[in-house]
This record gives sequence, C-alpha cells and structure tokens, in this order.
Amino acid sequence: MARSLLIISRQAPWSGPSAREALDIVLAGGAFELPLGLLFLDDGVFQLAAAQQPAALEQKDLTANLQALPLFGVDALFAARHSLTERNLDETALALPVEVLDGAGLSTLINRYDHVITI
Repeated sequence: MARSLLIISRQAPWSGPSAREALDIVLAGGAFELPLGLLFLDDGVFQLAAAQQPAALEQKDLTANLQALPLFGVDALFAARHSLTERNLDETALALPVEVLDGAGLSTLINRYDHVITI
C-alpha cells in the first residue's frame, strides 16, 4: 500500500528554487499516483496570489504548473489561514481553489499523512 505524503511549501515563488522544487515533488508523486497533499504555509501562500509578474524578477511563472495539479491527481491543496491573513491575501481571490485551515485544522492535516516534507 502506498504511503501518503504531505509537502509543505513555505517559500515565496520568487525567493529561489524552493517553491519550484516543492511543486516538482508534488507533480512527480501525482504522476505515480502517490496519495499526497500540498500545504501552502508562511510565504508559500504567495504562490497562490493571482496576477503575479515573475518576469520582472527574472523568475519563471509557476501558475501554469499549479493549475496542472488536478491533471496529475493532486486535489488535496491547503493553505494556512494565518499565513494568508498576515500577508493580506484574500482567500476568495486566490489563483487556485484550496482548503483554508486554522491552527487545529493544520495539526489534524499533518497528522493524517504518513510522511511530511517541508520545503
């Protein structure tokens, strides 16, 4: 039986390769039908912001890759409410549909997975 995996993405999409690396792991796991989830936490929630302009920072746009997640069977997408609030991101205006979780919900989510990787 496949072990479940939760990837916690904590980096902004323009702060270096970490956000892309987290996404690559999720896409690879989805391609192999591994039960997995993706949690956007801390500055990682900036990946969900709509109308990003990464070219101005000479970075690649992750939006198309994020929107492809359901094609790879990755539907378990989550964001931390406190991270969105602290960064003034409106959960109704995000580029992807995610389940927004509070502190207790985050603990329950993390405990639900066999393995957790934070990037």
